[in-house]
Amino acid sequence: MNAIIRFFALAIILIAQNAHSQDPNFHIYLSFGQSNMEGAAPIESQDKMNIDPRFQVLEAVNCPDLNREMGNWYTAIPPLCRCKTGLTLTDNFGRTMVANLPKNIKVGIVNVAVGGCKIELFDKDKEESYIATAPDWMVGIIKEYNGSPYTRLVEMAKIAQKSGIIKGILLHQGESNTGDTLWPKKVKIVYDNLIKDLNLDPKKVPLLSGETVNEDQNGKCASMNNIIATLPITIPTSYIISSKGCTVAADLLHFNSDGYKELGKRYAVKMLWLQGYTFEKEPFNAN
Repeated sequence: MNAIIRFFALAIILIAQNAHSQDPNFHIYLSFGQSNMEGAAPIESQDKMNIDPRFQVLEAVNCPDLNREMGNWYTAIPPLCRCKTGLTLTDNFGRTMVANLPKNIKVGIVNVAVGGCKIELFDKDKEESYIATAPDWMVGIIKEYNGSPYTRLVEMAKIAQKSGIIKGILLHQGESNTGDTLWPKKVKIVYDNLIKDLNLDPKKVPLLSGETVNEDQNGKCASMNNIIATLPITIPTSYIISSKGCTVAADLLHFNSDGYKELGKRYAVKMLWLQGYTFEKEPFNAN
């Protein structure tokens, strides 16, 4: 009997210690998708300057050239996806968030993305069959996540939960699923899995999904935005972020630097609103 009492007492202590180490003022955002979430714009010198240390990134792969190790937090100096990816919408998302949140709140990003992938890659029940037919260059990216981007996202999210609270999920994906009317249901499978695997409350963890390059920029996959627009019907806690007016690269598939900054700001404005805050100022050096 005494051994049982000691066991439960130890369990209570460990739970209390874990709860104590979890900072409610450290807001975590999971981000995933394909190349526009990876970030395809060149990173310029000003993009690495004047970053508030309240904006952090949890490294999802080992990057020895950046002196970063997987599973550790760092000031969010780009790249924020893998070691050699470009500027992404999460850069200005985080900058805008910390510029408009109270000074005692930090923001952390966990970014796992694979260029060119369909949403099926993040469905843990379909990833194996999807990877079996993926091109070699994509398989190389997937290997950086130990063969499963979804599993790596969950692993990193659990590490993040030891430090802070997951407040939202950011998605930018759809180009490779253009025309797929089942896309919203496929996204819901991934979202529901994340909610379950991370023990989250969907009412407290909204999903923000951005449009592909808009038709006003002659986006090659702009037609997909009509399908993306229906996502809130399938996931009531989801919100669509417009890409209208966000400038693009020459390929008409990816946003350019200014486009990512504007799109990231729009994600932040929506998230601030959802949390009861207002957007009042641009982050320093946002443009």
